[in-house]
Amino acid sequence: MTEAYIYDHVRTPRGRGKPDGALHEVTPISLGITVLQALRDRNTLDTSCVDDVVMGVVMPIGEQGQCLPRVAALAAGYAETVAGVQVNRFCASGLEATNMGAAKVMAGQADMVVTGGVEAMSRIPILSDGGAWGADPEIARATNFVPQGISADLIASCWNYDRTALDSLAAESHRRATQAWAEGRFDRSVVAVRDRVGDVLLDRDETIRPATTVESLSTLRPSFTSMGEKWGFDQLALNRYPDLGAISHVHHAGNSSGIVDGAAAILIGNKEAGQAAGMAPRARIRAFAEVGSEPTIMLTAPSFAAEKALKRAGMSASDIDLFEVNEAFAAVVLRFMQALDLDPGIVNVNGGAIAMGHPLGATGAMILGTALDELERTGKATALVTLCVGAGMGVATIIERV
Repeated sequence: MTEAYIYDHVRTPRGRGKPDGALHEVTPISLGITVLQALRDRNTLDTSCVDDVVMGVVMPIGEQGQCLPRVAALAAGYAETVAGVQVNRFCASGLEATNMGAAKVMAGQADMVVTGGVEAMSRIPILSDGGAWGADPEIARATNFVPQGISADLIASCWNYDRTALDSLAAESHRRATQAWAEGRFDRSVVAVRDRVGDVLLDRDETIRPATTVESLSTLRPSFTSMGEKWGFDQLALNRYPDLGAISHVHHAGNSSGIVDGAAAILIGNKEAGQAAGMAPRARIRAFAEVGSEPTIMLTAPSFAAEKALKRAGMSASDIDLFEVNEAFAAVVLRFMQALDLDPGIVNVNGGAIAMGHPLGATGAMILGTALDELERTGKATALVTLCVGAGMGVATIIERV
């Protein structure tokens, strides 16, 4: 099997996903063009060497539809021979796109690909695409559907994570993200988003709150109480977990991921393609895995996906130097660390989506790049990146610094 190497990666800063957010005026395709051009220009890349652009797009409708990666590549000035495709595995779409691109290289069916993702959540709101899972009562009933916020509170209830534990993780996410920016840890990989005349709209993540504390978070009201109690979702979850008795609603806007806009791109290729382009690899992809899990609790699969990827790589959790776990909700990360018996000091060391936001289709590629940069900064060797996924799935990828 051919080795798949990561040659470079870039991302935009993450802008608040509301009409007053810094990136609201920027179309999704413009975000994609920004990272594609940056990846090309900083590597003096002959884009005719790229076989495909594979990007995650979770809400592929309206201006975020019509095979955005292909059109973005054309608009970015890539060669006409570069194909494009968009991928939707919910929150893990950016990582899934990267795994798919790497798989093409490993199989010898592509020499070089660009992977990543785009999501402009201020312009295309979450759940805009509808879908039977949450909208068709017959399907929802048959699959034990509850919204993700209920699933997060279900995890907290099952493993007795109280409000203080969740808020402590959230406050630490903001502290670490603040420190990472202050120390320039993201400077190499974040490319500013500019308007049509070239003025900078945003050059750093917009939602970090340096003053966040457990005490300040304690004033926020739980977000999913009414949904659970008045809309009946608590009872649906308890029908699946009858021994629990009750669900404690402990997640709120401050200990859940932020809604943001953003894009990311990763350049992957085999050794020969990199040599021909005059580039040195930064990491190789050791293994990746995807897995399905019980769909009501929904968000526990990152540990299962990680274990599956570790087995494929012939590794154990103790062989991994750094972990990046998407902070969809605080309980997801707490459960992951508990399941793998991890030191919190090696998990999300630069903060996560609670502080910086979760641009659905792009997040997986973003945190893979964050892991690579941190390996290089610290001189460490291996990292595992994983995300929870709607409908009860998980995706994980293991990289090794070259």
